[in-house]
Amino acid sequence: MYSNGDIFVGEIIGTAILILFGAGVCAAVTLNYSKAKASGWIVIAFGWGFGVMAGAYTAAPLSGGHLNPAVTLGIAIDTGEWDKTWIYVAGQMIGAMLGAVLAYLVYLAQFNANVPGGAKDAPGAQSPTPTLGIFSTIPEIRNPVANVLTEVIGTIGLVLPILAFGLTEGLGKSGTQTLIVAFLVVGIGLSLGGPTGYAINPARDLGPRVVHHFLPIPNKGTSDWSYAWVPVAGPLIGGLLAGLIYNAAF
Repeated sequence: MYSNGDIFVGEIIGTAILILFGAGVCAAVTLNYSKAKASGWIVIAFGWGFGVMAGAYTAAPLSGGHLNPAVTLGIAIDTGEWDKTWIYVAGQMIGAMLGAVLAYLVYLAQFNANVPGGAKDAPGAQSPTPTLGIFSTIPEIRNPVANVLTEVIGTIGLVLPILAFGLTEGLGKSGTQTLIVAFLVVGIGLSLGGPTGYAINPARDLGPRVVHHFLPIPNKGTSDWSYAWVPVAGPLIGGLLAGLIYNAAF
């Protein structure tokens, strides 16, 4: 249905928009000298949901708007069509890195003010802020088994409904399905995001983590590569299980 070129371009653009909004809202809530600083988890959850909505609607005419290797995996298991999977994943990874760079540029002045004592001549200068959580997920309690389990369950909660939504023909034709998925992501964030920050998307975590590693952010802190496998493995396992459950039950 979609050409290889359209899939690649669509997933780059759509995933870049997703991460621009998602990393952007995390930066807004986290960084010193941001008007949205400390506005809370609900704001973050809705920011990511709106990012999914904007990215998926934009990419849909070109690629179907997967934006997530776990979703691509679940769909491939359902349909048995694997030949374009690598194109989707490649576009998603590039788009995730591009979106992270764009979010960094939007908050460039705030990132550059992330120094001891805060911005030069700024009133009420504040201490430096750790920045990895703007780009990637960090568990509240570091327990690999529990963290992977959280990501697996959260990703099943994303991918299985997405597959099931396809059974309702009117949702796809009207475009309502994408809007519902956006609110589904908000719901996952509010209900299941507390333990690990709900990556539920390997590209969403790994791409921005790579960018964070290389960006010249003052006092940026660690990129925490020892944890990086969890938000990749957990969502992939969840996407796999969601596809298998869907095939067995529907």
